Amino acid sequence: MCSSDLPVSSTGHLLLLREALGLDDGRWTSFVVMIQLGAILALVLLYFARLWKVLIGLPTDPKARHFAISVLIAFIPSLLAGAFLYDFIKDYLFETPQIICITLIVGGFLLMALDRWAPQPKHFDAMQLTWKTSALIGLFQCLALVPGVSRSGSTIAGGLMLRLEKPAAAEFSFFLAIPTMVGAFTYDLIDRKSTRLNSSHVLIS
Repeated sequence: MCSSDLPVSSTGHLLLLREALGLDDGRWTSFVVMIQLGAILALVLLYFARLWKVLIGLPTDPKARHFAISVLIAFIPSLLAGAFLYDFIKDYLFETPQIICITLIVGGFLLMALDRWAPQPKHFDAMQLTWKTSALIGLFQCLALVPGVSRSGSTIAGGLMLRLEKPAAAEFSFFLAIPTMVGAFTYDLIDRKSTRLNSSHVLIS
């Protein structure tokens, strides 16, 4: 991460675009989540060789199992936070462009400061992080539940603060993006399906 190439929240920009265009359709929020799947597919293609190596190595390679568990551990905090706070975030925070603007600006300055004054790295391999470090990075990812806070920015920043080397922090963030975005999309899809079913019951009754 360098100061001229900061990870910023694409979701935040999409929500501001919705506000600027005056789009009030609730389906826009699902579109914001779904469009991220394109980025996830790009990540899968980019890291396909490494992902495949980890996948086939799970039964026999302790390093592959350790890495897979690390990613899952990092995913759990945002999974739980998202499940409990989903309605509040979707109904209130996603509808507040002022919050998005503030978090985009403040987050950008914090990332630039961290890029310049990050602690000296001690960890250089994204596949060999301790489970404690993985869990702490997962907690940083929870910050991205606030619209305007970049998911990659929060996890990379967390990694740098935990003394990961920049490439390792970025790589772990990208791997963590895969279950996170797939989970977000799936949860939103299930929520919309149940909402439609409830609406149908109301109409029938």
